[in-house]
Amino acid sequence: MSDNTPEKRRFHRIEFDAPCELHWQDQVWETQVLDISLKGVLVVRPDAWDVPLKEPCEVVVHLNDNETGIVMAVALRHIEPHRLGFKCEYIDLESASHLKRLVELNLGDQALLEREFAHLIE
Repeated sequence: MSDNTPEKRRFHRIEFDAPCELHWQDQVWETQVLDISLKGVLVVRPDAWDVPLKEPCEVVVHLNDNETGIVMAVALRHIEPHRLGFKCEYIDLESASHLKRLVELNLGDQALLEREFAHLIE
């Protein structure tokens, strides 16, 4: 049986293996990024994760041996046994610049990147 539902995702996910930290209230978990997009991030679910859905969190993705990073204010959107999905609610200009470059390098299509940015500001 095939699924004929049209793809609703406007932002391409980039498979990306990088260490990250999840911050919620006064707790911090270290984990790994599975994929990232202009609008969110999917990570490995850390042990003892007990944060409820829709809670505001912060994700810090470490790049270049922790010299630079992508920092996003996010909301927890889905919880799976081994993965957590977050929607980006806010990203600062420097982090957005790093993320844009990462997506640009992986998409390889300037027109597609521009279309995704147009969706981002809608």
